[in-house]
Amino acid sequence: MTDTNRTPARPAFEGADQLETPCVVVDAARLQTNIEEMQAVASAGKVALHPHIKTHKSLAIADRQRRAGARGITASHPGEAAVFVRAGFSPVTLAYPLVRPEPVTALLALGREHDVKLRFIVDSLAGVEALEAGAKKTGETPDVFIKVDVGLHRCGVDPATDEGIALAGRLMSSSLCFAGLLSHAGQAYGAGTPDGVRKVAAGERHLLLNLRQRLEARGYPVPLISVGSTPSLIANDGFDGIDEVRPGNYAFYDMTAVRLGIVGRERISLAVAATIISRNRDFYIIDAGSKTLSSDLGPHSTGPVSGFGEAWNKRLEQPLAIAKLSEEHGMVARQGSDLEIGERLLIYPNHACVVVNLAASLTLIDAGKTSRLSIDATRRPPVSA
Repeated sequence: MTDTNRTPARPAFEGADQLETPCVVVDAARLQTNIEEMQAVASAGKVALHPHIKTHKSLAIADRQRRAGARGITASHPGEAAVFVRAGFSPVTLAYPLVRPEPVTALLALGREHDVKLRFIVDSLAGVEALEAGAKKTGETPDVFIKVDVGLHRCGVDPATDEGIALAGRLMSSSLCFAGLLSHAGQAYGAGTPDGVRKVAAGERHLLLNLRQRLEARGYPVPLISVGSTPSLIANDGFDGIDEVRPGNYAFYDMTAVRLGIVGRERISLAVAATIISRNRDFYIIDAGSKTLSSDLGPHSTGPVSGFGEAWNKRLEQPLAIAKLSEEHGMVARQGSDLEIGERLLIYPNHACVVVNLAASLTLIDAGKTSRLSIDATRRPPVSA
């Protein structure tokens, strides 16, 4: 892999220094390249791509992904999913365990209205009961995946026990349709190197295939295996036995991906334009704080990191670290530089997904021309809205 970590941001985001700040900007050419290259990875591996739209929350970007070949989309919240159901994206996988029947009923009714297929996940008997009760009110028979914990230790059944087998048995006897196994190897973000990520991907695949074998030996066919995580797809271990993938961050990438070594800075398509509003002996003070950049160190709070992003300026040969944040101010370490009040900085954030969630809208920059890119799934709107 070519080392591009010292490549300045100057060739991209042309015109960002003319915008009112703080402003979240997206470079259209980089965005399109990222979309097409992840689609190429999925196509080469003969797996269906169901991108996770929590990264961008944008119908326009999801449409770019669909036109490139995506076979469906993935969401994290019923309200978020509802926006894409209304727009006709199908299927929509809600990769988040629901434990109340009401949002299930609302989503299935919405899906029927817009001819969209909904897919759900469970990791508990309580979840099965909620899905079953919610589905019965609509007469629908949705597909349901069993979420498997492959090492993140967040949600999911333990593949080393019979927990998944018991859950599959309950699903098979329910009014729901057992769709297969689903996982998210989020620990890949903390793996440190591409080789470390590849080991995580190999472990994930091994655990899922082993569980599939055990389930099928008990008479429970496993139609699909679905995996997620951008790093483990870029530094993958092959896709034998995998049917679909659900990366999200790849649309934008960020400094977490750069530090992992899976991409260089030239692949980051989302940044924050900011202005120096004050300065002192040690820091430039900018108009982008935690309400714009977030204080996130990366997905799942991964590290180590030296700050809250890195800042570029046309007069800099090396980036400056965002050393500290308050709500509306960022403190950029001067590191021997001498920029003036009023000069603009372009900041690559640690975690693009959170920056989008904090933004009111995005500004798309395409060959120097700018346009507003709406964030359509904001602040978790109610399903019925």
